[in-house]
Amino acid sequence: MTPELERSKYMGVLLAAGHATRTGTLRDEFPKPILPIGNKPLLVHQIELLRSMGIIDITVLIGHKGYQITRVLGDGERHGVRLQFVEQKSMLGIAHALGQLENYVDRPFLLFLGDIYFVPKDIGSMFRVFEEENCGAVLATKQETDVSAIRRNFSVILDNTGKVVRVIEKPRHVVNNLKGVGLYLFDLQVFDAIRRTPRTAMRDEYEITDSIQVMIDDGHVVRSTDAVHDDLNVTYPEDLLWINLALARREHGGILVADSARVEAGAKIENTVIGARVDVPASACVTNSLVFDDVRIAPNAVIDSAIVTPRQILKCQLPR
Repeated sequence: MTPELERSKYMGVLLAAGHATRTGTLRDEFPKPILPIGNKPLLVHQIELLRSMGIIDITVLIGHKGYQITRVLGDGERHGVRLQFVEQKSMLGIAHALGQLENYVDRPFLLFLGDIYFVPKDIGSMFRVFEEENCGAVLATKQETDVSAIRRNFSVILDNTGKVVRVIEKPRHVVNNLKGVGLYLFDLQVFDAIRRTPRTAMRDEYEITDSIQVMIDDGHVVRSTDAVHDDLNVTYPEDLLWINLALARREHGGILVADSARVEAGAKIENTVIGARVDVPASACVTNSLVFDDVRIAPNAVIDSAIVTPRQILKCQLPR
């Protein structure tokens, strides 16, 4: 490892052990946390965010196809960080997953859920608030107009001073529009709270929101900040395709082609992301699609609204 890397004040924690059951046949090829977003594994986006905050010590919790994650990320040297990997044996909720890392985390840490692509806004605000107010936790939140999105995540309730007084996992009855987005800054007291977190009745899991509520009830200061523009969950194949096409439109004019890809003159490429070492013949037409690395598009192929991997072409229904 590069010798000039010094111990960072904070750690990073990436939870990347899920089974990805709703990604369909993609699950057979890839663990969700290394699915490509803009020709870069999802976890690499999170690692780069951590590095931009000066965080170089990162622990990654792995499970399903974890060997692929370790192979893709290596020891972190090429990203300017140090990585350690811990394997999770059982899946009993986010709090349970985080609790497995208590012996590997020795300072405050920024926690990412490994299946969410974040469009950052002011991640640094989480650290400023954490230090200025001696917080036990700072939650990244977003003003959310889509009530169904809050119901899929968690609701954050503030008092009149701006402190978090209640967090509600997947609320049936939504009382405000402040949504938690799956990005957290914790002090080490969270592990004490996790040990006293009960299993939920609905999902029979240990929810991190219940651990946060334990911290609040114990008198720890918990705050929230407007740290991200957006949080995009990669749940279904359509999510992966939509996120990639949105990124290509926002940052690349609609077409993103890796430098090592070979696209022959005459090939029709529209609103598409093309991965590394991809061959596209002149007679092919690829539109509204995501093409993974190392794919050879067949001559005369017509591909639209699809995810193309080395093993399959997965048709997707994009929102109109």
